[in-house]
Amino acid sequence: MPTPALELDVGGRAVRVTNPDKIYFPDPGFTKRDVVDYYVAVGPALLAALWERPTTLKRFVDGVEGDAFYQKRMGKGAPEWVQSVQISFPSGRTAYELCPTDVADLAWAANLGTFDFHPWPVRRADVDHPDELRLDLDPQPGTGFADAATVAAEVRAILADLGWTGYPKTSGGRGVHIAVRIEPRWTFTEVRRATIAFARLIERRRPDLVTTSWWKEERGERVFIDFNQAARDRTIASAYSVRGTPRATVSAPVGWDELGSVDPDDFTIATMPGRYAERGDLLAGIDETAYSLDPLLEQADRDQRDHGLGDMPYPPDYPKMPGEPMRVQPSRKRRLPDDEPD
Repeated sequence: MPTPALELDVGGRAVRVTNPDKIYFPDPGFTKRDVVDYYVAVGPALLAALWERPTTLKRFVDGVEGDAFYQKRMGKGAPEWVQSVQISFPSGRTAYELCPTDVADLAWAANLGTFDFHPWPVRRADVDHPDELRLDLDPQPGTGFADAATVAAEVRAILADLGWTGYPKTSGGRGVHIAVRIEPRWTFTEVRRATIAFARLIERRRPDLVTTSWWKEERGERVFIDFNQAARDRTIASAYSVRGTPRATVSAPVGWDELGSVDPDDFTIATMPGRYAERGDLLAGIDETAYSLDPLLEQADRDQRDHGLGDMPYPPDYPKMPGEPMRVQPSRKRRLPDDEPD
């Protein structure tokens, strides 16, 4: 039976929490109220990560054991203070998406069953020019978090060569995410091209452990650098987001020096508020310097000129993009007659 709703004061705003005792994580027994309280506790840091960014909500209205869905459009019934911004999808369609500006926005979204906040790498003032380069280190079967951490060390070395500072975090699962603030002067297509160039630099350093192959059948037991997370409308869970795992793990900012020794399962909605209170926001310095993408775009030019390495396939729901290679997996391509269209 649903428990009575309650009203929380979040920074001077009244946020209604319905059925607060609803179990969201059966083991260890976390409730909806626990998730709301978690987001209020880490609210200032999470809000800094989401500030004025179009944000997709990943909602688990029946808890971690239920089905999840992504909400990309603002629904009806949002409080009057909740802000939104219009964004456009690769299909050409548009939508108004949540644009957080208040910790109360986070509590309101948590009441809807939101676990993950998925921000675009743009700000409300300019939704077509990303200000963040994101590297998603995704372990494939046979590899795990320790391998992703090893790859992250290679990323750090390349960043040092560029004179850049990156900010790592756990994905909340087996992966590692690294963010770099960039000047908002380039399109999504250009940022994706720069991301591919960076991924290829990592792959050259550690071909035994890193792959940029889009096709799963070619990746092997390596860490995939998911360059398509830089494509328009592709997002990753923000720092401090709750993930849909049985333990209620969160995507936790970590220091470079501790990345090789932490266990991502140790960062949960129960432990993260204490860590945040003690350590502060480890992403706090990310806005101090915004870097130029020119070195990576020049590297992309060299890859094309010297190695014949051009664009890579886009996700399957994208329209065919200029300069994109055939969007067909290699094993199927080998079976196609020479005269069969792509």
